[in-house]
Order: sequence, then structure tokens, then C-alpha cells
Amino acid sequence: MKNLDLGKTSERKKDHIDLAFHSRVELAQLDARFYYEPLLSAHPSENAVIPRVFLGKTFRFPLWVSSMTGGTKEAGTINRNLARAANEFGFGMGLGSCRIILEDDTYLKDFQLRPIIGDEQAFYANLGIAQVARLLEDGKADLMQALVNKLDADGLIIHVNPLQEWLQPEGDRISEAPLVTIQKAMDHFRGKIIVKEVGQGMGPASIRKLLELPLAGIELAANGGTNFALLELLRADEAKQAAFKAIPQLGHHAEEMLDWCNQLFDPNTSLCRDLIISGGVQDFLDGYYFTEKSKMNAVYGQASALLKYAREDYEKLQHYLTEQVRGFGLAQSYLRLRENI
Repeated sequence: MKNLDLGKTSERKKDHIDLAFHSRVELAQLDARFYYEPLLSAHPSENAVIPRVFLGKTFRFPLWVSSMTGGTKEAGTINRNLARAANEFGFGMGLGSCRIILEDDTYLKDFQLRPIIGDEQAFYANLGIAQVARLLEDGKADLMQALVNKLDADGLIIHVNPLQEWLQPEGDRISEAPLVTIQKAMDHFRGKIIVKEVGQGMGPASIRKLLELPLAGIELAANGGTNFALLELLRADEAKQAAFKAIPQLGHHAEEMLDWCNQLFDPNTSLCRDLIISGGVQDFLDGYYFTEKSKMNAVYGQASALLKYAREDYEKLQHYLTEQVRGFGLAQSYLRLRENI
């Protein structure tokens, strides 16, 4: 055993020598968001991440599956993998657009995830602002509640996407301010509502108005992640692409939006208190930074990072999330936000 241990040590030391020339981190690469404090904690345990109550449910890990898939052949597999992971790791999930199952149950089984995700995890249906406006205009507002009921969801996400609709070849036209539609929807739908953008983010005036509403939550969906305006522009003809090529570059990144939320949120008067920070959130370090910085009750959201693994077998998604949870625990142990000191 002693000789075996010596052999392993020798091999490891040789690796150190071989890799030393490739292991330099340049000063410009240092992460300036944190103080690294190596003396103040032991290594985190396997259950080190502190649970938090969000949207009225306990999140064992502060992650949100940002809405991404609708009625496609692949959506069923993706949704089931994500729901299974949400159950195992203890986080919440927003569905992609549920428009396809409003009045037709052909794809309903791809969205009925409550038996997989379980009763303890937050699970929300999703409709676009144009669809909500049409339901209200047509006297079919009851379909919003019916949708939530048949999915056994906790509430409804309304996604606001005027630039996406404008650029989508078959997009809907939005005939009134989304804020007006949201307020009307709240008069007809008595359940929990989350409002989100779809990849451009939103400015301080919009955030201020949402904080004044008794919403269950706000999702930032900042510019920096999947940009649905760009996605739709890539589907358009060449003339439209040339005319509107600058549109996807409009919007706001997650950190500036979080700064506005922190400035505008008043714990005594703001009616909305829960925040999903999404849009360009790459990993657990981003998630830890944003949730620690937020003055609102916050989790972080991801879409494409999860989609990459959810399209394959569940074990790959499981491995990815296991490392993210372990990394978040490591960040809790050794990192402090510079601006909080």
C-alpha cells in the first residue's frame, strides 16, 4: 500500500510539472466581483446550499428553468428531463408557450409534468402577451384558468415579447400596451402570475410598473442569453434581416436590470417581491453573484445551458446539475461580494 501511495504521489507531482506551463491565469482574467476568503470555512458538505422559500415553495437549490420549449416533437423529452431534475435537485420550472394546448389536447401529455416534478416544486404554465390579449378580447379569459388547472400548475407566466412578435414572419400584432393587458388579466385570473421578457430585458420604467403590481414574481430575461428577436430575424427574408439587423442589440443586460430592481424595490411598498434573474447567466458563479446581490427574494434562471443537456439522456443533465450544486456550495463557503463589504 505504501509503495502504491508513493507511486500515485510521484505521478501527481509529474503531472504538476508537465501542466505548470499551461496553468497561468492572467491578471485580466481574475473575477473582480468577489473577495476570495480561504481561511473562513471548511469545504462545504453535500447539502451545503441553503434552502429558500420562493414563490411560496421551498427551493433546495435557487435555480429556475426559464421557459424555452413549446409544442414540438422534441419538447416532451426535454420537458420530462427538466421536470425530473427539478424534482431531484429541488428547483422550479416554467414551461414554454402553452398556446398549443389552450383548446387542443393533442400535445397535452408533453406539458403535464406535475406527476414528475412533484407537488413540492414550483411549476408554471406560460402564455404570450398577444395570446392573453386575444383571449380577453374574445371573452375566453376562462381558458387561462382552465390551462393552469389541467396542468395542475401553480400559476401562469405571461411573456412580453413585442420585438419578437414584430420580427416573427407569422407574428401577432400587439394592439395595446402590455401593461394594460397584464392588469386586465389580473382582473380575470385569480391565480399567481409571473411576468417576463424573452431575451431583451426591460428598462427601469417597466420594472417600476411591475413592482407596483401584486405579481407572484418578475423574470428579467435579460439580453445576453437566448435572444428571441434575433432567433425570429434569422427566420425572416433577406430584406427584413437587412432592415432590422440592429434590433436584437437593443435591451439590457442582467446586472444593470438587477441594479434598477435594487434601486426601485421598497420592502415596505413594493407589491412584488420575488425575482428570477435570467439572461446570460452562465453558471453557479453568476447565479451566486446575482442572488447574493439582489435586495429582492431571488433565484437565478437558465434556459440554453440546461437545454444543451436536457436534449440528451437524463444522466448528462443530472451530472451537469450535480456539479452546479456543488459549485454553488463552494461559492457560499469561500466567496464574498466585494460591494457588500
